[in-house]
Amino acid sequence: MPPKWLPFEKEIADMEEALAKLEAGANGPLGSGEEIRRVRRELVNLKRRLYGNLNAWQTVQFARHEDRPQLLDYIDLIFDEFVELHGDRAFGDDRALRSGFARLGDHRVMLIGHQKGHTLKERGECLYGCAHPEGYRKALIKMKMAAKFRLPIICLIDTPGAFPGIGAEERGQAQLIATNLLEMSRLATPISCVVIGEGGSGGALGIGIGDRVSMLEHAYYSVISPEGCAGILWKVATEETKPLAAEALRLTAKHLSRFGIIDDVIPEPLGGAHRDHREMGNTLKSYLLRYVRELRGLPVKDLLEQRYQKFRRMGVFDEGLVERIAAEPSPL
Repeated sequence: MPPKWLPFEKEIADMEEALAKLEAGANGPLGSGEEIRRVRRELVNLKRRLYGNLNAWQTVQFARHEDRPQLLDYIDLIFDEFVELHGDRAFGDDRALRSGFARLGDHRVMLIGHQKGHTLKERGECLYGCAHPEGYRKALIKMKMAAKFRLPIICLIDTPGAFPGIGAEERGQAQLIATNLLEMSRLATPISCVVIGEGGSGGALGIGIGDRVSMLEHAYYSVISPEGCAGILWKVATEETKPLAAEALRLTAKHLSRFGIIDDVIPEPLGGAHRDHREMGNTLKSYLLRYVRELRGLPVKDLLEQRYQKFRRMGVFDEGLVERIAAEPSPL
C-alpha cells in the first residue's frame, strides 16, 4: 500500500513519486543511475531537514498517524509468549487497556498498555484507546499481581485521554486514576513506561508512574489535547488555534526531556515509526531491555526511594511566589 502522507509532507511525497518514475524508467534516458542517485540524496536530505525540525502540532499529527504501530503491533514485534489477562473483578473487561504476561528477551514481564485499533471495527471496540474506570482497575490489579511475583512492569501509553462519558464519571473515573497514581508510586517492582503515541491527560498518567518514563521521538505527552486547550483559551479549536495551543503546551519529547519529565527520547526511523514498524520495534526493545536490566538488581528500598525522588524533582517551586501574588492588588 502507498504511504499515507500528512499535509506538511507534500514536498517529500512529490519527490518520492518522481523518484519512483525515474526508477521505473518512465522518463526514458533521463532515468540514468546518476540522476537516480542525485534524487535519492536530495530526498534523504529533505527528510532529515523536515523530520528533524517538526513543530509541536506536526508532532501531534505524527503521534496520531493511523499507520503508527500500536500495542498489539509491538506485542508481535517485541514480546514472546503473551498471555492476556482480562477483567477487573468488578464491572467488565475494558478493551482500550490490555494487560498480560509476556516475555521480553530472557525476562518475564507484566505488559500493560493502551490499544486504539487500526480498523473501524477495532476502534469502536477499543474506543480509540480511551479507557473506562474498569480499565484502570484492571491495570492496577495486574500490577499488584506482578509486584507479588516480582515481575517487572512495562506500560506502553497511547491514548488521547480517559473516556469522557457520563457512565465513566459515575463509576469513579477520576478516583480510580488517582488511586493508580498512588499505588504505582509504591509498587515494589520495577516499572518502565513509554509513551508510544499520544499521552493525553489523566488517561496516560493512570499507567504512567514508573522508575523509567520515556517517549518515542514523535510522540506527545500533555495535560490536555491541543484541541481541548484551544477550546478553553480561544473558545474554538481551529486550524489557527490548535498549532498555537500545541506549541504553548510544550508537549513534545524534546521539551519534556529538557524539563526533566522523561528519561529518554527514543529515536524513530526516518519519517516516523509508521514508516518502518520492524526497525521501531527493534529500537524500542533495546531500550526496554536496558531498563529491565538496570532496575532488576536494585533493592526494593532503593527502587522506591529513587522513584519517589524522581517525581519530587519535577517542576520548580518558588517559595516567594505566593507572597508576591498575595501582595498584588486584587483585579476585582
